[in-house]
Amino acid sequence: MNSVPSGLLGDLDPTSDRAVFRQIADQLREAIDRGRFGEGDKLPSEADLVEYYGVSRMTVRNSFSVLQGEGLVHAEHGKGVFVRPRPPVRRLASDRFARRHREQGKSAFIVEADAVGSHPQVDSLEVKEEKASQDISTRLGSVRRVLVRRRRYLLDGKPVEFATSYLPLDIVRGTQIAEPNPGPGGIYARLEELGHRLDHFEEEIRARMPSPTEVKTLRLAAGVPVIHLVRTAYDTELRAVEVCDTIMAADAYVLSYQLPAT
Repeated sequence: MNSVPSGLLGDLDPTSDRAVFRQIADQLREAIDRGRFGEGDKLPSEADLVEYYGVSRMTVRNSFSVLQGEGLVHAEHGKGVFVRPRPPVRRLASDRFARRHREQGKSAFIVEADAVGSHPQVDSLEVKEEKASQDISTRLGSVRRVLVRRRRYLLDGKPVEFATSYLPLDIVRGTQIAEPNPGPGGIYARLEELGHRLDHFEEEIRARMPSPTEVKTLRLAAGVPVIHLVRTAYDTELRAVEVCDTIMAADAYVLSYQLPAT
Protein backbone atom coordinates (compact mmCIF):
# COMPACT_ATOMS: atom_id res chain seq x y z
CA MET A 1 0.00 0.00 0.00
CA ASN A 2 1.30 3.43 -0.96
CA SER A 3 2.07 5.56 2.11
CA VAL A 4 2.08 8.94 0.27
CA PRO A 5 -1.25 10.62 1.19
CA SER A 6 -3.66 11.18 -1.67
CA GLY A 7 -3.46 14.67 -3.13
CA LEU A 8 -0.16 15.49 -1.48
CA LEU A 9 1.82 15.17 -4.70
CA GLY A 10 0.82 15.22 -8.35
CA ASP A 11 1.49 12.92 -11.28
CA LEU A 12 4.39 12.84 -13.68
CA ASP A 13 3.90 14.23 -17.19
CA PRO A 14 5.21 11.64 -19.67
CA THR A 15 4.93 14.18 -22.52
CA SER A 16 7.18 16.75 -20.81
CA ASP A 17 10.77 17.24 -21.93
CA ARG A 18 11.69 18.00 -18.32
CA ALA A 19 13.66 15.18 -16.72
CA VAL A 20 11.63 12.93 -14.42
CA PHE A 21 13.80 13.62 -11.38
CA ARG A 22 13.29 17.36 -11.90
CA GLN A 23 9.52 16.89 -12.16
CA ILE A 24 9.57 15.08 -8.82
CA ALA A 25 11.72 17.83 -7.30
CA ASP A 26 9.26 20.43 -8.65
CA GLN A 27 6.34 18.68 -6.96
CA LEU A 28 8.13 18.31 -3.65
CA ARG A 29 9.22 21.96 -3.79
CA GLU A 30 5.65 23.07 -4.47
CA ALA A 31 4.41 20.98 -1.56
CA ILE A 32 6.95 22.68 0.71
CA ASP A 33 6.05 26.15 -0.60
CA ARG A 34 2.34 25.47 -0.02
CA GLY A 35 2.99 24.33 3.53
CA ARG A 36 2.06 20.72 2.98
CA PHE A 37 5.47 19.98 4.49
CA GLY A 38 6.39 22.37 7.28
CA GLU A 39 9.73 23.25 8.80
CA GLY A 40 11.35 20.16 10.25
CA ASP A 41 8.87 17.80 8.58
CA LYS A 42 10.16 14.59 7.06
CA LEU A 43 9.58 14.11 3.34
CA PRO A 44 8.28 10.78 2.04
CA SER A 45 11.02 8.17 2.03
CA GLU A 46 12.89 7.02 -1.05
CA ALA A 47 10.92 3.77 -0.99
CA ASP A 48 7.60 5.62 -0.74
CA LEU A 49 8.43 7.86 -3.69
CA VAL A 50 9.76 4.96 -5.76
CA GLU A 51 6.41 3.21 -5.26
CA TYR A 52 4.32 6.36 -5.76
CA TYR A 53 5.95 7.47 -9.00
CA GLY A 54 7.05 4.09 -10.31
CA VAL A 55 10.64 5.23 -10.81
CA SER A 56 14.07 4.00 -9.76
CA ARG A 57 15.63 4.76 -6.39
CA MET A 58 18.41 6.73 -8.14
CA THR A 59 15.80 8.99 -9.76
CA VAL A 60 14.37 9.83 -6.34
CA ARG A 61 17.84 10.43 -4.93
CA ASN A 62 18.56 12.85 -7.76
CA SER A 63 15.34 14.70 -6.90
CA PHE A 64 16.43 15.02 -3.26
CA SER A 65 19.84 16.24 -4.43
CA VAL A 66 18.18 19.08 -6.36
CA LEU A 67 16.30 20.22 -3.25
CA GLN A 68 19.40 19.90 -1.09
CA GLY A 69 21.33 22.00 -3.59
CA GLU A 70 18.68 24.68 -3.25
CA GLY A 71 18.99 24.61 0.54
CA LEU A 72 15.36 23.57 1.00
CA VAL A 73 16.01 20.23 2.68
CA HIS A 74 18.73 18.38 4.54
CA ALA A 75 19.38 14.68 4.93
CA GLU A 76 20.02 12.95 8.26
CA HIS A 77 21.80 9.63 7.90
CA GLY A 78 19.51 6.74 8.72
CA LYS A 79 16.55 9.02 9.41
CA GLY A 80 15.48 10.60 6.13
CA VAL A 81 15.20 13.95 4.39
CA PHE A 82 13.72 16.91 6.27
CA VAL A 83 12.54 20.41 5.39
CA ARG A 84 15.10 22.95 6.57
CA PRO A 85 13.97 25.57 9.12
CA ARG A 86 13.45 29.10 7.85
CA PRO A 87 15.97 31.77 8.93
CA PRO A 88 15.34 32.37 12.66
CA VAL A 89 16.94 35.80 13.04
CA ARG A 90 15.58 38.99 11.49
CA ARG A 91 18.42 41.48 11.34
CA LEU A 92 16.92 44.98 11.40
CA ALA A 93 19.42 47.32 9.79
CA SER A 94 17.60 50.38 11.11
CA ASP A 95 17.81 49.24 14.73
CA ARG A 96 20.73 46.87 15.34
CA PHE A 97 23.30 49.62 15.99
CA ALA A 98 20.99 51.96 17.87
CA ARG A 99 22.86 53.81 20.62
CA ARG A 100 20.28 52.79 23.23
CA HIS A 101 21.44 49.18 22.95
CA ARG A 102 25.04 50.15 23.67
CA GLU A 103 23.91 52.29 26.58
CA GLN A 104 22.15 49.21 27.97
CA GLY A 105 25.42 47.30 27.67
CA LYS A 106 24.21 45.09 24.80
CA SER A 107 25.98 44.38 21.53
CA ALA A 108 23.96 44.04 18.33
CA PHE A 109 24.31 40.26 18.35
CA ILE A 110 22.96 39.98 21.90
CA VAL A 111 19.98 42.16 20.96
CA GLU A 112 19.17 39.91 17.99
CA ALA A 113 19.55 36.75 20.07
CA ASP A 114 17.24 38.15 22.74
CA ALA A 115 14.62 38.94 20.10
CA VAL A 116 14.36 35.27 19.07
CA GLY A 117 14.86 33.82 22.55
CA SER A 118 18.19 32.20 21.70
CA HIS A 119 21.36 31.84 23.75
CA PRO A 120 24.25 33.81 22.20
CA GLN A 121 27.89 32.73 22.34
CA VAL A 122 31.17 33.95 20.90
CA ASP A 123 34.13 31.65 20.34
CA SER A 124 37.22 31.24 18.13
CA LEU A 125 38.28 34.67 19.37
CA GLU A 126 41.56 36.11 18.10
CA VAL A 127 42.85 39.64 18.77
CA LYS A 128 46.12 40.75 17.16
CA GLU A 129 47.92 43.56 15.37
CA GLU A 130 48.49 43.18 11.63
CA LYS A 131 49.59 45.09 8.58
CA ALA A 132 46.50 46.35 6.78
CA SER A 133 45.69 44.88 3.38
CA GLN A 134 45.33 47.32 0.51
CA ASP A 135 41.54 47.08 0.62
CA ILE A 136 41.28 47.59 4.39
CA SER A 137 43.82 50.40 4.30
CA THR A 138 41.82 52.20 1.63
CA ARG A 139 38.56 51.80 3.52
CA LEU A 140 40.15 53.12 6.73
CA GLY A 141 41.83 56.12 5.15
CA SER A 142 45.28 54.78 4.23
CA VAL A 143 46.24 53.35 7.64
CA ARG A 144 49.23 51.02 7.66
CA ARG A 145 48.55 48.84 10.71
CA VAL A 146 45.30 47.68 12.28
CA LEU A 147 44.00 45.84 15.29
CA VAL A 148 42.20 42.73 14.10
CA ARG A 149 39.42 41.05 16.07
CA ARG A 150 38.22 37.71 14.69
CA ARG A 151 35.31 35.86 16.29
CA ARG A 152 32.62 33.30 15.55
CA TYR A 153 29.06 33.83 16.74
CA LEU A 154 26.73 31.00 17.77
CA LEU A 155 23.02 30.81 18.59
CA ASP A 156 22.04 27.90 20.86
CA GLY A 157 25.37 26.27 20.07
CA LYS A 158 25.03 26.54 16.27
CA PRO A 159 27.52 28.75 14.38
CA VAL A 160 25.71 31.46 12.40
CA GLU A 161 28.42 33.95 11.43
CA PHE A 162 32.13 34.67 11.47
CA ALA A 163 33.26 38.28 11.70
CA THR A 164 36.60 40.08 11.43
CA SER A 165 36.89 43.69 12.58
CA TYR A 166 39.75 45.95 11.49
CA LEU A 167 40.37 49.09 13.56
CA PRO A 168 43.02 51.82 13.16
CA LEU A 169 45.86 51.03 15.54
CA ASP A 170 46.39 54.67 16.51
CA ILE A 171 42.88 54.73 17.99
CA VAL A 172 42.67 51.43 19.82
CA ARG A 173 46.17 50.32 20.82
CA GLY A 174 46.35 49.91 24.60
CA THR A 175 42.59 50.30 25.08
CA GLN A 176 39.98 47.79 26.22
CA ILE A 177 39.17 47.18 22.54
CA ALA A 178 42.52 45.38 22.33
CA GLU A 179 41.43 43.01 25.11
CA PRO A 180 39.58 39.74 24.40
CA ASN A 181 36.48 41.09 26.18
CA PRO A 182 35.85 44.73 25.18
CA GLY A 183 33.17 45.09 27.84
CA PRO A 184 29.44 45.90 27.87
CA GLY A 185 28.09 47.23 24.59
CA GLY A 186 31.03 45.88 22.58
CA ILE A 187 33.66 47.74 20.60
CA TYR A 188 31.27 50.46 19.43
CA ALA A 189 30.55 51.47 23.02
CA ARG A 190 34.30 51.67 23.67
CA LEU A 191 34.92 53.71 20.51
CA GLU A 192 32.37 56.26 21.65
CA GLU A 193 33.97 56.41 25.09
CA LEU A 194 37.24 57.22 23.31
CA GLY A 195 35.57 60.23 21.69
CA HIS A 196 34.63 58.65 18.37
CA ARG A 197 30.87 59.11 18.48
CA LEU A 198 29.40 57.04 15.69
CA ASP A 199 27.62 58.87 12.89
CA HIS A 200 26.66 56.26 10.30
CA PHE A 201 27.51 52.90 8.74
CA GLU A 202 27.92 51.80 5.14
CA GLU A 203 27.33 48.17 4.15
CA GLU A 204 28.12 46.17 1.04
CA ILE A 205 26.30 42.84 0.72
CA ARG A 206 26.56 39.96 -1.70
CA ALA A 207 25.55 36.33 -1.68
CA ARG A 208 27.76 33.47 -2.84
CA MET A 209 28.52 29.84 -2.25
CA PRO A 210 30.91 29.21 0.67
CA SER A 211 34.53 28.17 0.55
CA PRO A 212 35.48 24.81 2.11
CA THR A 213 36.84 26.68 5.16
CA GLU A 214 33.58 28.58 5.57
CA VAL A 215 31.57 25.35 5.31
CA LYS A 216 33.65 23.89 8.12
CA THR A 217 33.63 27.04 10.29
CA LEU A 218 29.88 27.55 10.05
CA ARG A 219 29.00 23.84 9.78
CA LEU A 220 26.96 24.52 6.68
CA ALA A 221 24.74 21.89 5.10
CA ALA A 222 25.10 21.12 1.41
CA GLY A 223 23.63 23.80 -0.82
CA VAL A 224 23.52 26.56 1.80
CA PRO A 225 25.06 29.83 0.56
CA VAL A 226 26.60 32.57 2.66
CA ILE A 227 25.93 36.27 2.93
CA HIS A 228 29.16 38.28 2.68
CA LEU A 229 28.72 41.65 4.36
CA VAL A 230 31.37 44.35 4.66
CA ARG A 231 30.46 47.23 6.97
CA THR A 232 32.38 50.46 7.55
CA ALA A 233 31.65 52.56 10.64
CA TYR A 234 32.19 56.33 10.56
CA ASP A 235 32.38 58.78 13.45
CA THR A 236 30.93 62.29 13.47
CA GLU A 237 34.18 63.62 11.97
CA LEU A 238 33.50 61.21 9.08
CA ARG A 239 36.57 59.18 9.90
CA ALA A 240 36.30 55.46 9.22
CA VAL A 241 36.92 53.82 12.60
CA GLU A 242 36.15 50.18 11.82
CA VAL A 243 35.70 47.81 8.91
CA CYS A 244 33.87 44.59 9.75
CA ASP A 245 34.03 41.72 7.25
CA THR A 246 31.30 39.20 8.08
CA ILE A 247 30.39 35.81 6.64
CA MET A 248 26.86 34.77 7.58
CA ALA A 249 25.03 31.49 7.11
CA ALA A 250 22.22 32.42 4.71
CA ASP A 251 19.83 29.97 6.35
CA ALA A 252 20.18 31.75 9.70
CA TYR A 253 19.25 35.32 8.80
CA VAL A 254 16.70 37.55 7.13
CA LEU A 255 18.16 40.99 6.43
CA SER A 256 15.55 43.72 6.87
CA TYR A 257 16.01 47.32 5.72
CA GLN A 258 13.93 50.46 5.79
CA LEU A 259 14.36 52.71 2.77
CA PRO A 260 13.21 56.34 2.48
CA ALA A 261 10.57 57.12 -0.10
CA THR A 262 12.22 60.38 -1.14
